[in-house]
Parts: sequence; structure tokens; C-alpha cells
Amino acid sequence: MRKLLPLLSTNPHGGGRSALTCRYRCGDACFHEVPNTSDNEYVGDVIAGALSRRSMMRAAAVVTVATAAGTGVALGGAPAAEAAPAGAAAGWKPARPDGARGLRFDAVAPNNDDQVTVPAGYSQNVVIRWGEPILRGAPKFDSENQTAAAQAGQFGYNNDFLSLLPLRGEYGRQVLVANHEYTDEVLMFKGYDPAAPTREQVEIAWAAHGLSVVVVQEEHRSGKLTPVTRHPLNRRLHTSSEFELTGPAAGSKLVQTSVDPSGTKVFGTLNNCAGGTTPWGSTLHGEENFNQYFANGSSATDKRYGMAAGATERKWERFDKRFDLAQEPNEAHRFGWVVELDPYDPESTPRKRTALGRFKHEAAQPRLTEDGRPVVYMGDDERFDYFYKFVSSKRMKKGGSRAAREHNLTLLDEGTLYVAKITGDSPGEIDGTGKLPKDGEFDGSGVWIPLATAGPDGAVSHVPGMTAEEVYVFTRLAGDKVGATKMDRPEDVEPSPRTGRVYVALTNNSNRGKGTNPGADEANPRNLNKHGQILELAEHWDDPASDGFAWRLFLVAGDPNDPATYFAGFPKDKVSPISCPDNVAFDPHGNLWISTDGNQLGSHDGLFGVATRGERRGELKQFLTVPTGAETCGPIIQDRRVLVSVQHPGEIDGASVEKPASVWPDGPGKIVRPSVVAVYRTDGRDIGV
Repeated sequence: MRKLLPLLSTNPHGGGRSALTCRYRCGDACFHEVPNTSDNEYVGDVIAGALSRRSMMRAAAVVTVATAAGTGVALGGAPAAEAAPAGAAAGWKPARPDGARGLRFDAVAPNNDDQVTVPAGYSQNVVIRWGEPILRGAPKFDSENQTAAAQAGQFGYNNDFLSLLPLRGEYGRQVLVANHEYTDEVLMFKGYDPAAPTREQVEIAWAAHGLSVVVVQEEHRSGKLTPVTRHPLNRRLHTSSEFELTGPAAGSKLVQTSVDPSGTKVFGTLNNCAGGTTPWGSTLHGEENFNQYFANGSSATDKRYGMAAGATERKWERFDKRFDLAQEPNEAHRFGWVVELDPYDPESTPRKRTALGRFKHEAAQPRLTEDGRPVVYMGDDERFDYFYKFVSSKRMKKGGSRAAREHNLTLLDEGTLYVAKITGDSPGEIDGTGKLPKDGEFDGSGVWIPLATAGPDGAVSHVPGMTAEEVYVFTRLAGDKVGATKMDRPEDVEPSPRTGRVYVALTNNSNRGKGTNPGADEANPRNLNKHGQILELAEHWDDPASDGFAWRLFLVAGDPNDPATYFAGFPKDKVSPISCPDNVAFDPHGNLWISTDGNQLGSHDGLFGVATRGERRGELKQFLTVPTGAETCGPIIQDRRVLVSVQHPGEIDGASVEKPASVWPDGPGKIVRPSVVAVYRTDGRDIGV
């Protein structure tokens, strides 16, 4: 039996998230009671009533998966031995350097280096850092003399989701859109006192949240990108910017406040995590851990969103009553939505699309039905919560006319919201160790349960005992009532543009099987699940609007030497170790790229590419690692470059401005700064070919 990889990190948290990250990113969500205490069927209970293998194989959806996906097969002949890269763990073996098309690079070894480490033959540049000016009149970044007014014109903090959009008529330029998930005040301000933040510090943090739009210029002979400062499309949206509530919950009494009795105008967007890019050229931004910004949560009308009973970490409620639920109980209902932004119109008001439901949105990625209706897949990033889809009732109009654009910017206000319920097909075989069932796969079937439908004349609830407005505002409660399947932190959900198959990143759940919490099941086959997995589903008849699907686990993450891991059947001695999949994206060749958050194998987080088709299906290779304390976010994989957000570098317990844990990106003596990085081949050729 091969030995497991030794831990590289000396971090007392075992290489996963630091306590500092938990405080500022999600309000210590994992240390609180699990919000979902519903008694709806858990998938482990559902398995007892699962269909037999024979009857399930009659389902057309299973045929779709079984025939289209194929299985990984062992390759002949081991490659010649290679020298392990610097910092490699004992026992690590590089993946084959030839690889699937798009993945032909030397895999980066696990490491703890305070830098962005990329494969041999690749170069990188920092595209833009926190605080770099992007608007006219914004000053140069000065960490010693930062102001809220300056930050409102500068690139925000802790960049996450990224989108690159074409810019017609300007050669070599693209529009970069970035989310700014949260602020880490102890790494932003010298002498920061968490018990007594100043108004200036709070207002800087308000301005550092939100979204950035910045035009970038491509260097012709490489993949290098640089920001075009003061371009007319450049834009900053933050906690004081105006957003519009649209769709079936807009104007409801549940979202009305003393500041906005109309229930249609919201100031700010919070904790924007991952997102999506629409076929009509807008971007979608998920509001995730919004609960942590609101104090006195015992006044909240629902208890499924983790509102704190007392003061918040950042103490914003001291400076604006809307963050105090005792004074404004509905304010929290105005967050937790998907925001749609038109990056090509700097005067437009972004819209929070209530038809897509309110929960901790990790992402929202659309695909189109054959008749042109968008379907948006979404994950709710919480232990034992659900994943969803929205099917629009309106068709996208093609073309770039103003009429088509205005029409397409209404597509996400009308349609049906669904939640997933899944069933495994190997009842009685799941023992919590990750051992494969006798049929050789973790797989099964599923159904989409309708929650509510919004139309031009109003909305209809499909959930007994709840009005349509309640379904949209308290979507988690609606999922509870209809018996949705409790999952392990469904984060990014991405449909393949080539096959239509949908991939769901389930990051981890160390509470699985602990105490009274539900134990392992076929979709989540390990108790005390530290490493996570990726689920692959195929809609019935490959129709995104279908009411049913087949599913299988594509990856079960962790040390490949651990028998509890699985890489779509690919030989495990030829893959990189991976832990805690978070964001996912596709490259032009149909490979899935995975960024990680909270690596539990002791090395730094990174970005990985994995083949999804052909004889190399399941071949996974690490492309880069990020600096100390950082998380890899927002990957974009183009022909000639890879973009990643390096989020919260230096976020290690005990770190501060005075005692930094990282010197990235600018070296000793400079403040650590979250940044966007571009990686490209030194010879200018395409990535991984």
C-alpha cells in the first residue's frame, strides 16, 4: 500500500483555512450550528428507496451519461522518471507531460512557496492590485493615507470571480469584470482595533466591497494584460452604490425598509463570490455570506441564514442602522441575490434578480435551451444545503441591436425556480469510507422540484404553505419544505459548453456523520469529508429545461494514494493531489479547470486542469499554486492565457499589517495586496498544446 503524502504545512489548521479567514470571509460559518435543521429527507434516507440498477438503467438520462461520458482507461507504458520540482512532497509523482490537449504542461508540485508558482516554460504578470486607480481622478494607492473617496475610484479588495468580455473597435482590449468578496481589515489598516473600528476604516471597507469593471490591454507577443486606467467603461460599484430589485419579490413588504419603502432600490452589494457570464454579454454576481454583515439577528424573521444574535465582526451597525436588524429587520432580505451587470453601459443600474431566489449564492452560470431560453445553475454554499436551477420562460434575442439588448436584460425576471433532489442507485453499499459500490461508480438519478414560477402578471408558488414572495425571499425554507437533497457545500456550478454536462463543486463538509448530523451517502460518500468532490450531471435528453437528470461523481478529491479518492477511473498514480474544489471553468478544449479553497493536504491552494472526455478522462494536473494564506479564485482559461484571482494572500492567524505572513506581490516592506494574475506561455503559443 502506498503511503499518503506527508503534510507540508506547519499551520496548526492542517493546511486548510486559517481562523482569520473564517472570521472575515464567512463570519465563522463552520463554527456555528448548521442552519439546516429541517427534517426533510436527506439523500442517505432517500437511498433506501432507490430504484434498482436495472430499473434505473431504463431511464434515458442514465443512457445519456453512460454512453456519452465513457470511462477512464489505463494508459500503456509509464513515462520516464522526472526530477521532482522544488518543494515537492515525498511520494509525489508528476502527471504525464504530454497530457490531454490543453493540459500538456509539466504539473506543478505541491508546495508552500510565497509566490504564484507556474509550470516550466510559462510566465506571469500581476494584471491589477487592490487599490490601483481605475477611475478618472482616483489617486495612486497609498496604504498609509487611504481614504474612502480614494478607494471608491480604485480596484477593490479580495477579488474573486472574473469575466473577460470582448471590446469591439479597440484592438487588443477586453473588459475585465471582478467581484470583491470581502475585506480583511487587520491586513488593510495599521493598528486596527477590531473592537473599535473608526468611521474612516468602515467607509473604506464599504468602498472596497462590490464590483470593478476595468478595460485591459493585451500585449501582442504574449498573454500579458495591463489595465487601461480612466477608460470610460471603467467602473466601481460598492456598498453605497444603487442597485435595483427586479422580478417577483421586488416591491414586496418583505423587502421594504424605512429608507426604501418601495422595496425596489438597494444600496450596495455584499460578499460577491463567484458568478457567471451570459450569452447576451452581461455578467452575474452571487451574493454569498451576506449574513455576517448584519447585527442582532435574533430579530430576523427567518432562522435559516445564520444571522448573528449580537454584534458583527466589522461593527458596521455602529455607523449605519441598516446593518442593525433590530432597527431594519428587512434589510438582510435585500441581499443574497444574483446581481446582473451590464459592463458595456457605465450609466446602467445593476439589477438584483429575485426570480433566481435568495440564498448564499456561490455562482450563477447560464446555458441556453434549443429554443434560446436561458437556464441558470446555482449552488448554495452552506453545509447540508441545496443546488438549484432557474429556467427562463423568455427567449434570448440574437444580435447587438439596442432592442435585443434591452430585451435580453429582462430574461432573468420570468421563469421557474427549481431545487434538486437526488437518489443513489447502490443502496446499502455506502459505508462512509469512500469505497466504490459494486457497479464501480457513485451514481444515480435526480429530479428538479419546482418552487415558484414568475410571469408577466405575477408569480405562483409551488410550495404548500408558502406564498410566492416567501419562496423567493426565504428560498432555503422552500427547499426544506419540498424535501430537497442536503449536500456538502454546493459552490460553483458550471455547464460544459461542449457537452452540456453540468459540474457541481462540493467543497467539503467535515460535519458529515459527526454527532447527529447526517452520514455518508452515494453523492457524498465520505464521513468527516475534508476534501470534497465534483458531481457531474446530465439532464434528461440533454435538455436544460428537463425535470430530471442522471448524475455521477466525477472526482472524489484528496491524496491519490488514499483509496477513498476517485478520478473518473483514471490511474491515480498519474494525477496531482487536490483538495477542496471551489470554482470551476472550462477551457477551449473542453477540459474542466478547478480552483481550490482551504487545501487540507498541507500545501498551498492552486489551479488544476482535468480532462472530461476521451481516454484521458479524469487525468488531473496542477497548473499553479498561490502564495501563503491565499486562495485561488475566478479562473478564466483562454487560448493564450489563464487568469486567476489571488484572494486574501497573507491571511494567516496572527498576521497583521505590522506582522505580515506574506510579502506577495511586491516584496518585503510593502503591504500584501490581493491581485489578479495572468499566466501565459513564454513562447507566446497557446496554453497546454
